[in-house]
Amino acid sequence: MANTTGIKQKELFGHPVGLYVLFFTEMWERFSYYGMRAILVLYLVAQAQGENPGLGWSNGEALALYGWYTMLVYVASIPGGWIADKFLGQKKSVLYGGILLVAGHTILAIEEMWAFYSGLGLIIAGVGMLKPNISTMVGGLYKQGDIRRDKGFTIFYIGINVGAFLSSLIVGYVGEVHGWHYGFGLAGIGMALGLIQYLIGQKHLKYVGNFTGDSENEEEKAAMKRPLTKIEKDRVVVLFISFLLVIVFWGSFEQAGGLMNIYAKENTNRMLMGWEVPATWFQSLNAMFIIFLGTSVAAFWARRKLKGKISTSLFKMIVGLIIMGTGFFFMSAASAQFESTGSSAMYWLVLAYLFHTVGELCISPVALSYITKLAPLKYASLMMGVYFAMTGFGNKLAGLLGEASESLGEFAIFTGIAIFCVSFGALVMVFRNKLEKLTHGAEDNEREMLEQEPYELADPEIN
Repeated sequence: MANTTGIKQKELFGHPVGLYVLFFTEMWERFSYYGMRAILVLYLVAQAQGENPGLGWSNGEALALYGWYTMLVYVASIPGGWIADKFLGQKKSVLYGGILLVAGHTILAIEEMWAFYSGLGLIIAGVGMLKPNISTMVGGLYKQGDIRRDKGFTIFYIGINVGAFLSSLIVGYVGEVHGWHYGFGLAGIGMALGLIQYLIGQKHLKYVGNFTGDSENEEEKAAMKRPLTKIEKDRVVVLFISFLLVIVFWGSFEQAGGLMNIYAKENTNRMLMGWEVPATWFQSLNAMFIIFLGTSVAAFWARRKLKGKISTSLFKMIVGLIIMGTGFFFMSAASAQFESTGSSAMYWLVLAYLFHTVGELCISPVALSYITKLAPLKYASLMMGVYFAMTGFGNKLAGLLGEASESLGEFAIFTGIAIFCVSFGALVMVFRNKLEKLTHGAEDNEREMLEQEPYELADPEIN
C-alpha cells in the first residue's frame, strides 16, 4: 500500500478522517446497488400486466440474468483495478465510477427495454471502477503493521451495510408498492448524494489513492518498476488460494438476492399481527445484523489475539465460511416445513440471515484487509479487483444454484450448500498452517504491537 509513514493525518474516534469520507461514499454506493438488487429479480418475475407491471419472466430466466449481472458487476473490478494502477490512481477511478453509477441508475428509471439493459451496463462499469479502488484506499490510510487496519475495515464495512439496510427498506418498499422504476430512480438519487459527499471530502484524502506513477517517494517508484520478489510471489499465491474461499462463500451467500428472495415472496408466511411484511424487507436483515454485530465480532477476534489464540486472517475466513454454511440448515428446515404444511415460518429466514451475517463479518472485511497486507504495491488495486471478480464468480454460481432449484427443489439446494461449505472449510483448515507460512510474517507486526502496546486499543468493546 501507499507509504503513509510519517504523514500526520487528522483523526476522528481514533481513525483517519478520510475513513469516514470513504465510509459515506461506499454507504451511498451500496444504497444504490443493494436497493436495485432488492427489486431486480422481483421486477423481472412480476406479471407484465397489472398495477405494478414487471417483465413477466419465469423464475429461471430471472435468476439467470441475476447471476450474469451480479457476476459482471464484480468481474469488472479487474479492468477497474488495472486502470487505476496503470493510469488514473484509485482516487480518480472512484470519482469516474460514481459518475457512471449515477448515470446507470438514472437511466433505469426509464420504462424502456433499451434503458433497462443500458442502465445495467453502466452500473457494471461504474461498480468496476469504484468498488476495488475505494477498498484499496481504505488500506492506504494505514501504515504497514498498523493494528487499527482490521478495525478500520470493519467500520468501513458497517458503512456498506448501513446503505444496504436502508435501501432494502426504502427502495424495496417504493419499488414493490409505488412502482419498480421509481425504486430504480431512488437508487440513483442515493448514488448522487454519495458522489457529492466524496467530492466535498477530498481534502481528507490528500495522501491516499493518488496515481503511483506520479509518486515522489523513491521507495514506491522502485517497487513499481522492479519484478516481484520471492516473498511477494508467495503472498500472491496465498491470496489466490484464499480466493477459493471467497468464491464458495459468495456462491452460497448470494442466494439472498435470488433464491432466498423468491422463497420469501412465494413460500413464507409473512403475516405479522395482521400485516404482511414485504418480501424485500428480509434483504435488510443481513445489513441490520452487521450494523449491530460488526464491532462485537471485531472485538472478539481482537481479544483472541491479545490472549495469544489463533486469530489470523485465514483462520477467520475459514471459520466464517463454516458459520455461514451452517446457516443454510435453517433454510433446509424451512423447506421441509413448507413441503409438509404448505407454508414456512419467518423465523427460519431470520436465523439463516443471522448465521450468514456472522460468517460474513468473519470473512468479507477481513479479506479486504488481508489483500492490502499481502498485495504487492504495483498490483494493489488489481489484486483487489481480482478479489471482487472472485466475488462475481461466486454470484454467478449463486445464480446457477438458484436455477437448479427448479428441478432439484429448494431443500436439496439449501442442504447441499450447507454440507459443502462446512466440508470445504474443514478441508482448508487442515492446510492452514502451511498456507500461512507463505505469508512470510505479514501479520506478525500486528501481533507484536498488540503485545507491546495493548492500551492503543482504546475501544471499550475490545479492552
